[in-house]
Amino acid sequence: METKRFKAMVVTEGPSNSFIRRITRRSTEDLPPGDAVIEVIYSSLNYKDALSASGNRGVTRAYPHTPGIDAAGILVEGEGSDFTIGDEVLVTGYDLGMNTSGGFGQMIRIPHEWVVRLPEGISLKESMMFGTAGFTAGLSVEKLVGHGISPADGEILVTGASGGVGSLAVSILSKIGYHVSAVTGKADDAGFLIRCGAKEIIPRERFRDNSPKPLLKGRFIGVVETVGGDFLATALKSTGYHGAVTCCGNVASPELHTTVFPFILRGVTLYGIDSANCPMSKRKQIWKNLAGKWKPDCLESLADEVPLEDLDSRIGLMLEGKLKGRTIVSLR
Repeated sequence: METKRFKAMVVTEGPSNSFIRRITRRSTEDLPPGDAVIEVIYSSLNYKDALSASGNRGVTRAYPHTPGIDAAGILVEGEGSDFTIGDEVLVTGYDLGMNTSGGFGQMIRIPHEWVVRLPEGISLKESMMFGTAGFTAGLSVEKLVGHGISPADGEILVTGASGGVGSLAVSILSKIGYHVSAVTGKADDAGFLIRCGAKEIIPRERFRDNSPKPLLKGRFIGVVETVGGDFLATALKSTGYHGAVTCCGNVASPELHTTVFPFILRGVTLYGIDSANCPMSKRKQIWKNLAGKWKPDCLESLADEVPLEDLDSRIGLMLEGKLKGRTIVSLR
């Protein structure tokens, strides 16, 4: 492939452990090794991207670096069993945007094993309305469905419902017939969550339980828990007999203070959700579902599109917990 110049966000380390984000020009010669090159048309902003773009060494070890754990575009080099040059493809997870130059640049080079051909029923832009957040929500829904929970079995809870994973989980679950209650700390987002399909909005302060009680009323048969800490502990205590809780986030806290009683007295199951290294067979099935029977009718209303040049301010808002839904990044 001939050398090409392209636009990208590059994060560099400044004085006094500060980090500077700039939109600059890079060369394909600067990209890491790999056997698939993708021209990125759309990316999206995730919490992990905001951490990487702010110099978090737990996400990204070395700088300068281009974040972006999601990318959707056109395959321009490399072929695989499921795709050929010119195909529309997407990439989420693995090491993209963490220690491998990511989707906040117009070109990426990666192993072809990371590439998913865009499924029928979804556009490149729509795939990034989902992105890692939607894929994580899909994995969470798949665990609840696989656990045997049907819409007739009772109420499903989603915490952190205003965020990317939460709002998409609310939308998907509602689409396939579940009664969903949504926990949020943003009173102004109630209307947004009702439009996503939530039947009840539960204020964060009313939901979170800091008491020493080992169990609460078993109100929910299933939970998509996205923030961790006391919220996960409360969710476990509030889940009914033989219910299931999925766990995918730690923005509130990575620590979990609870007892064994939800597990041994109610038979509650806790499922951990790992979207980064999900096996390709399951990855394809989840994307097929997202493009088909799980695709929310309100998908367009969940996302706000910005050009790469306007992304910097959104990163700060995400770290402050002031964004709702999804931010789509156009790299055209």
